[in-house]
Amino acid sequence: MLVVMKSIIRCEHCQLSVAVPKLEHRERAICPRCGFQLTAHRRNAVENTVAFSLAGLVFLVLSLLFDFLSFKASGQQNAMDLIDGLITLSNNDYTSLAVITGLATLVLPGSVLLCISVLQLQRLYASPSYFSGRVFTWVKRLMPWSMAEIFLVGTLVSLIKITSLADVTLGMSFYAYILFTVCYAVTLLYFDREETQNWLEHIQPEIHTPLTQQSATYSIQRTWALLFTAVLLYIPANIFPIMHTNLLGNNEPSTIIGGVRLLWEAGSYPVASVIFIASVVVPVAKLLALAWLNFTVQKRDRRNQVGRAISYRITELVGRWSMIDVFVVAILVALIQLGNTMSIYPGSAVIAFCAVVFITMIAAMTFDSRLIWYTSTEHYE
Repeated sequence: MLVVMKSIIRCEHCQLSVAVPKLEHRERAICPRCGFQLTAHRRNAVENTVAFSLAGLVFLVLSLLFDFLSFKASGQQNAMDLIDGLITLSNNDYTSLAVITGLATLVLPGSVLLCISVLQLQRLYASPSYFSGRVFTWVKRLMPWSMAEIFLVGTLVSLIKITSLADVTLGMSFYAYILFTVCYAVTLLYFDREETQNWLEHIQPEIHTPLTQQSATYSIQRTWALLFTAVLLYIPANIFPIMHTNLLGNNEPSTIIGGVRLLWEAGSYPVASVIFIASVVVPVAKLLALAWLNFTVQKRDRRNQVGRAISYRITELVGRWSMIDVFVVAILVALIQLGNTMSIYPGSAVIAFCAVVFITMIAAMTFDSRLIWYTSTEHYE
């Protein structure tokens, strides 16, 4: 008789323990209660992860060595590379924006790729160690804050915004960054956290924090506090200008909604729609969704638990994409610096809006999704 070995995986979203048999190529294990993907198996996943992570690191280094974009208008020209762009932001008294952009688009994605490559090389040629466990912990912590793909989309939006004003040329670093982003995405596709956790199990057992009445109360209170703070910051983020355009000595401030309106009136309907969805619809929808989820778990509502679990995962996934507008401002400021002829500067709203995105991301992390399923005190551990 053929015996199929099964591993027990505990769903991180609803805490259901699921017996998962050995998976074949491209098979996935889905939690039967909340629909969360527990694990997925791909043939030669470790080898492919090593290859794409190392290739991504090479392309990241190459993206720092050449011009990223160049801009020419009225006989004047300005070129920028990624490092010079961050320096330009700092020189315009927005060091905080430079630090956020540098961390989210270069440092953290590069660190994730480096950590994953170290882990997977160790899986191929060595045994796990305490060092491996620490590296794996940092991979999980840094992944949500690595925004290379969002920065790339923001760059494309910036190009569409300024091609009507001047000639823009793509540099070698731009293509290198595209390849870096592709390698980063494929690396995450092949990297399975559950399989890595199983490899580390005997030196770093997975820790399941018990859900108690006290921890449930703290989760609800922290989430409400963060959501209230995000709502307060969202007001100045929309009232004050997110950037200033100095055109022939005339200062033209632009708010988020004002920028969307100008793009729409100029006929750039797809770009206007992307900015509107990312900067207006997504933040508001995320605030409302998290408030609804937090209210229902506070009232211990038992209705539509699967629908609420799906809503939470979608909210957690799309919230970070609101950073597109922040990266658009960073690119435009770094590139368009032609003195009184044409220059763009960040507005006071950019930091407030960035704070809204980060605080709502933290609120989603603070919200304990187990409370959707554990609706009464007898369920708590």
